[in-house]
Amino acid sequence: MRADVTVSVDIEHTPRILQTGAMFDVPPDTHISRSWTADLPIEDQPWSVGLIVGPSGAGKSSVARRCFTVQPTPEWRDDASVLDCFPDDMSIRAIIDLLTSVGFSSPRAWMRPYSTLSTGEQFRVDCARRLAEAPPGEIVTIDEFTSVVDRQVAQVASSTVAKTVRRQGRQLVAVTCHYDVVEWLQPDWIYQPHAEHFTWRSVQSRPQLELGIYPIHRSAWRVFAPHHYLSAKLHPGAQCFGGFINDECVMFMSFLHFMHPQAKNLKMGHRLVVLPDWQGLGLSERMGETMGQYLYEQGYRYRVVTAHPALIRSRSRSPRWKLVSGGPGRRLHSDSTVERWRKAALDPRRYNTYSFEYVAPQTVPPAPPDRGGVDRAGSGTALDR
Repeated sequence: MRADVTVSVDIEHTPRILQTGAMFDVPPDTHISRSWTADLPIEDQPWSVGLIVGPSGAGKSSVARRCFTVQPTPEWRDDASVLDCFPDDMSIRAIIDLLTSVGFSSPRAWMRPYSTLSTGEQFRVDCARRLAEAPPGEIVTIDEFTSVVDRQVAQVASSTVAKTVRRQGRQLVAVTCHYDVVEWLQPDWIYQPHAEHFTWRSVQSRPQLELGIYPIHRSAWRVFAPHHYLSAKLHPGAQCFGGFINDECVMFMSFLHFMHPQAKNLKMGHRLVVLPDWQGLGLSERMGETMGQYLYEQGYRYRVVTAHPALIRSRSRSPRWKLVSGGPGRRLHSDSTVERWRKAALDPRRYNTYSFEYVAPQTVPPAPPDRGGVDRAGSGTALDR
């Protein structure tokens, strides 16, 4: 793709311009023009994500408008939820899957108007709307990509959006002045207008994160409670843990000892929340598996009941989780005790819920039960892509 790009503007000699020119002995221009040929050989090989990047005034937006169709910022209604602003022909499941895939995973937030969301959440749902509304086969082009959000949010959101685009088989061109998104967006090509330089690049893993998991006081729950999709209540007997990245607690997890008439070593997941700025990186799954393995080595079984579609989907695919029961009215076991437990915990009149039990690798033998309870989980867990 080759495009001749010209940026020109006429300047009116107003009194202020004339006065400023005289003050600094700078003759005012009457016309400014810059022309160059943008050479983007994107037809040479398949690609999913492209990046146009450079300093302000480099001509990024001009190249994007000349070579692609730049999607406008979506319009949002103040009297409608985020869900109701998506195209009418999209199913609710398709909308939820798209929102979850870009790292906007809170059902409570889905049901709120766009104006009530944080800047980072607004950026994610704007990207989701653009992906939903772009015609099939059209390249989705987003100008000022991540320009208005915190840089940590920008990096995490870049990773989740790029992953969504690749999973859907779509094409995205991001236009930005920020180079810090390159490692997280992992574009297939980069064009820098100020240098008139285009380069293909190989997609690599995003930067690795170190997740530390430690016991925390239950008072930390008040920070995470507003983001839980079902209940803000925390059981008095909950054992609480925090997930830390760069000394920041970004995730809360708790479990309870389940008083089962037969199974005496059963622990039940109670609360699991990832702060919105960190959603979409798979942190909840990594923390869940780490906790499940730790409890297994203490001689316990670990079960989790969830209605969240992202967790249901990921745990259904994972070899580390076994589906115990799931879906309204669905029975996977005939044992009467299990059936009574299922009816109590998975009431189909309330939620379309699924229950999973952690499955440890067979190479790790179980340790004798520690009746003193859990007081520490593993730390320094590396998060792969």
